[in-house]
Amino acid sequence: MANDIGVTVRGSTYRKDYYDPPPIPFIDVEELSKWSLYRAVIAEFIATLLFLYIGVLTIIGYKSQSDTKANGHVCGGVGLLGIAWAFGGMIFVLVYCIAGISGGHINPAVTFGLFLARKVSLPRTILYIVAQCLGAICGAGLVKSLNKSLFNTYGGGANSLNDTYSTGTSLGAEIIGTFVLVYTVFSATDPKRNARDSHVPVLAPLPIGFAVFLVHVSTLPVTGSGINPARSFGAAVVLNQSKAWHDLWVYVVGPFIGAAIAAFYHQFVLRAGAVNVLGSFRGNPID
Repeated sequence: MANDIGVTVRGSTYRKDYYDPPPIPFIDVEELSKWSLYRAVIAEFIATLLFLYIGVLTIIGYKSQSDTKANGHVCGGVGLLGIAWAFGGMIFVLVYCIAGISGGHINPAVTFGLFLARKVSLPRTILYIVAQCLGAICGAGLVKSLNKSLFNTYGGGANSLNDTYSTGTSLGAEIIGTFVLVYTVFSATDPKRNARDSHVPVLAPLPIGFAVFLVHVSTLPVTGSGINPARSFGAAVVLNQSKAWHDLWVYVVGPFIGAAIAAFYHQFVLRAGAVNVLGSFRGNPID
């Protein structure tokens, strides 16, 4: 109940209209004995597998249909906008499906950001990231098993840097893109928003999926839009080409930095965590 009560200027108390869950322990040993943890890990594995399957298959389909050298049409396929819709729409569907089981992360950067905000424990974070990476490998591998020649010919949906842009620009695009995504995750799942905007029928998966869509629209021409280390890692492993491996660090480092910035901004600026820690503005209700 301590999180439900604030202090006013004169020392009187007031009751918040929302409940902030307490920080998750850094290592929760008891959690390791619960089936709910492993059920969540399985859900993250399957969700990431399906995410890569749909995403990579959409990319390969677009490239093959628009390849004029293979009897395709320059305007064939779904286009970059269709690819963005495939990734954003799939995130919306999957988060909606498994949010009540695992939280619907489907992205190591999201898991890392929530870990920094003390919303998931270290063991859960590690298990989630491993499951997401394995799911991504299996999802890309499933696409390759359907048509190996098309998979290899059109790059297997693996991310690689556009030579038109510098490495710094590409890294910045991944950082900012992931910041947008993780910031949206924090905002959409904020207990304060859920309480005060409860009259607005907006599902959390909707803004999260739409954020993925918008980031892909803007960064597909720059980096191919990673913003998900598991997505980039899985495709690179299955394709196994030097270019994908050489550029992979950008799609790992960038998203983790972006997620860390988003976690800090939401927790310590928007939710006034820094004010509470430093004791600044004491006497004013922080809600």
